[in-house]
Amino acid sequence: AGMAARVSVLPARRCLFDDPVQILVAGLRPQQAVTLRASLVDESGELFQAHALYRAGSRGELDLSRSPALGGSYLGVEPTGLLWSLQSKTPYKRLAKRNVLTPFHVDIEVYDGHGDMSHLLAKCTNERWFLGEGVKRISVREGRLKATLFLPPGPGPFPGLIDLYGSGGGLVEYRASLLASRGFVTLALAYMAFEDLPPMPEVLELSYFEEAVNFLQKQQQVKDTGIGVLGLSKGADLALSMATFLPGIKAAVSISGSSFNSFIPLRGGGFTIPAHPYDLQKIKTSDESGVVDFSDILVDHRDPATWDCRIPLERSLAKFLFLSGLDDRNWKSDLYCQDAVQRLQQHGRDVEFCSYSGAGHLLEPPYLPLCQVSIHKVLGMIVHWGGQWREHAKAQEDAWRRIQAFFWQHL
Repeated sequence: AGMAARVSVLPARRCLFDDPVQILVAGLRPQQAVTLRASLVDESGELFQAHALYRAGSRGELDLSRSPALGGSYLGVEPTGLLWSLQSKTPYKRLAKRNVLTPFHVDIEVYDGHGDMSHLLAKCTNERWFLGEGVKRISVREGRLKATLFLPPGPGPFPGLIDLYGSGGGLVEYRASLLASRGFVTLALAYMAFEDLPPMPEVLELSYFEEAVNFLQKQQQVKDTGIGVLGLSKGADLALSMATFLPGIKAAVSISGSSFNSFIPLRGGGFTIPAHPYDLQKIKTSDESGVVDFSDILVDHRDPATWDCRIPLERSLAKFLFLSGLDDRNWKSDLYCQDAVQRLQQHGRDVEFCSYSGAGHLLEPPYLPLCQVSIHKVLGMIVHWGGQWREHAKAQEDAWRRIQAFFWQHL
């Protein structure tokens, strides 16, 4: 009868979400054709799936880090392809983690033959966690702050980070919880569209973000060498503003951001940076799908009429890292990134940057699958984010390494 097939996930079936894994199948017939399928049900009950066709080796074994996929959701040797190519049947769904205290369960199944999934040979479940062993999650409602603090286990001291998401608002915790699992005290900070914070504030107060910096500096486990901040999209220009105006910030990462203040005026002590002018007439909507393209709505950032919206980064003593995708369909993030880098370099400032071909706007922690199109929570429109599956997945892995290395180096 031959041995029964077994599928396993190494080094362990339980890991952190940003951990790479090795998927192995043993006990197949030599050269046997099989289909592997990964399934994940998110917290709203939405099913995400990926599948790939493989052929076993001469000893009936299959190692996804060595064997090429012959078809399905991706092609070629992709050790973690079954994770990053997960996609829902329902269009416009973005896989995101709301409750970081529970893992995502990824079921990995092996079926006989190519394409027909009627004969199940083996299955296992990979538990992917967002909170490492011993990491504490503390809800923060102190002063005006609406945030969540994540503390790595042990006395530290650890470098401290503030984590900001974009104009979709809310309190997004999964990136912060992963960073804490990697040794940073991390404060996930909400600034719009959360509890009593308005969906589209008239103005954002710099003092709110300063309060967050002060709160983090007071924490016993935080090193006193300065605070880091990272932001995506609207959160990225806020990160740059914090690094410019708040002396406590020593290192800032901009992900798909810009070096001008976007969409909402920012009020500081005795000054306000207006929102960069835009023209909603320039929104392009594709007729059949109703997907919206925003990339042309901003007035050209090289026009001197827009210069009072610029964040004067060159005054900052902080270190900067800019990350952007060349296939961002939401925002000309590479152009805006080049502009920021040039301005900093002209003033002799330290800056690192990396642009990724084929990557879209939503550069997330690794193995979160690409979301090309989804509904923008605040605008209520279907928005195109861009990105090609494989390139975007590779960019997320690289960006994640760079972000951590950058903060370890400068904090």
